[in-house]
Amino acid sequence: MLLPAKYLSRKEFFAHTSTELAEDILFVEEFLQKYYHARCYIAGGAVRDVLLGLKCKDIDIECYDISVEDFEIAMGNLGAQGAGKSFFVYKYRQLDISLPRTERKTGVGHKGFEVTLTTQAKEASQRRDFTINAMMYDIQNQQILDFWYGIDDLKHKVLRVVDPHSFGDDSLRVLRAMQFASRFGFKVEPQSCLLCQKIALSDLPKERVFLEFEKMFVGDYPYYGLYYLFALGIADKIFGISLERKSFMLLARRLCRAQDGFMDALRPYYFLYIISPFLGYTVKLLLDRIGAPNIYYRKIAKAPPLPDRIDSAFVANMAFRHGINEFVGNYHPEVAEIARRLNIWEKPYDKSGIIKELIADGFEGISLGQELERRVQKKIGALDLP
Repeated sequence: MLLPAKYLSRKEFFAHTSTELAEDILFVEEFLQKYYHARCYIAGGAVRDVLLGLKCKDIDIECYDISVEDFEIAMGNLGAQGAGKSFFVYKYRQLDISLPRTERKTGVGHKGFEVTLTTQAKEASQRRDFTINAMMYDIQNQQILDFWYGIDDLKHKVLRVVDPHSFGDDSLRVLRAMQFASRFGFKVEPQSCLLCQKIALSDLPKERVFLEFEKMFVGDYPYYGLYYLFALGIADKIFGISLERKSFMLLARRLCRAQDGFMDALRPYYFLYIISPFLGYTVKLLLDRIGAPNIYYRKIAKAPPLPDRIDSAFVANMAFRHGINEFVGNYHPEVAEIARRLNIWEKPYDKSGIIKELIADGFEGISLGQELERRVQKKIGALDLP
């Protein structure tokens, strides 16, 4: 992580940004400054990611010292498209460009907000969820604006709410705390944790719930995500599930050990596959509650659980049915060791030859499936399995 200095050169700031994206940012900044005398700040998670040494993808630019009328003219001249005009947000290539604003909850859902423009950067940053997401980068003066001590919280790996009074206006922020913990290995500050526990989640549509869970599933610190799934009250409110401390610790250790065997292609699916046997609920029920897409049902719900004793016959069966690279239980070291010993880790068993034989023998429909199963088991039985 870079030193927590307020000054940060453009070269340092854009070190992990693609050349194309950096050029777009500087073009917009120079255009707005030259023709409209506007100041441009990069706001939100991009500043956090820069200080963590991560690649920046999503860039939000807030424009100061420019009227609404001039801003809209400027966006038209740029060819930017209105992405949320009621929030004064425009889309230009990979950039979200907006006027600084405050928000006040007036209705149900994530669109039930009254928006008011502001000219003050500190006031605009106060609408952010956590201090690490409330920093800004002044592109022209090459300075980080840190009104809420986000740099200190980054240094200490802490998630801290910016404004306790407005934080609960968007209940999705509770789930964001969970996924940030999983992605960055951060701890939620105690008062912020208590605040999250008091917020109801019943107003959230499943589509938004799933997107936050998916970010948690692929995080580098899934055991942090697991902890805050329960500590923030999310598991109870969404799944109706709680765990006693002993069971939680056992599950956390298992998840931590399992991570060494995770494959990137299957990373979104391991978490629920591993924890579901401990919760007393089917994977399907858990997937239903978070509105998961069909691929999650195919990858997790249809995968057999790992047996207490993993043997060569079980691994060979998985290779025939799924291919070990596609089996979500392949993280287990015994599965991996047996698969490599049988030389089926990289190359799954090919069933096409058996299927062709069955069709040639006149099998079809249900009878084809039944005979395929019989011959697969016969083939596995003929293997020299230790």
